[in-house]
Amino acid sequence: MRVPFIKMHGLGNDFVVLDARREAIPAVTSMIAARIADRRTGIGCDQLVILEPADAADFRMRILNADGGEVEACGNATRAVSMLHGASATIETAAGLLRAEPGNDGATVDMGIPRFEWQDIPLAYAMDTLAMPVGWDGLENPAAVNVGNPHVVFFVADCDAVPLESLGPTIEHDPLFPNRINVNVATVENRTRIRLRVWERGAGLTRACGTGACATAVAAMRRGLVDRSVEVKLPGGVLQIDWGQDERIAMTGPATESYRGTFEWDHFA
Repeated sequence: MRVPFIKMHGLGNDFVVLDARREAIPAVTSMIAARIADRRTGIGCDQLVILEPADAADFRMRILNADGGEVEACGNATRAVSMLHGASATIETAAGLLRAEPGNDGATVDMGIPRFEWQDIPLAYAMDTLAMPVGWDGLENPAAVNVGNPHVVFFVADCDAVPLESLGPTIEHDPLFPNRINVNVATVENRTRIRLRVWERGAGLTRACGTGACATAVAAMRRGLVDRSVEVKLPGGVLQIDWGQDERIAMTGPATESYRGTFEWDHFA
């Protein structure tokens, strides 16, 4: 059975999209997702995205990381599938309903209202999530935010100097985070600009993370470090993050279709 796919990316955070809204595909297991995502023997991607019909939305989006684990939300993927859909859309995700509005070169996504209670991150035990009394090898007192998926944010003098490739997996798998965690290291450049690198849960170092940009911006705003509208510069490019007075986060940025193809399902099953 040959299955069509669409390769897309948002600022270099890349996806293989399987569109099952009109024609069903076989069940995607964690093993199959990891095999498709493998950059040497599969198609290669940070996330596998599956679009399906939905009753209470325009369509449903499922997201599986490169390790095969299913996650709740992905901001860059939401912009990408919004561009693919080509019109305003309400998208059902494991994190709830997201509203996306495509533009000329990208999309704006209503990412919803962030959560800050320790049990909503979740953490293993109660603590202040604005300045957590914990640290790992020089990274200390992070903030924690859930923006559909869980993030921990460290503010540092130079995020490029942090050995995130080694510290990222250690923090991701720390027992403090029962569902694991996305790890963000950020440098505030001025009141309207943040520089950010992200170790993404289940995917590793990434060129861009939309939910990470949202979480980092909101954490900086809560600490009074930046205004309520900021640019977040990631290795792959810039996202605009606005946190409205209604507490909802708007994320705006580009998304691109790279190419289309087909693959033999049995090669990965």
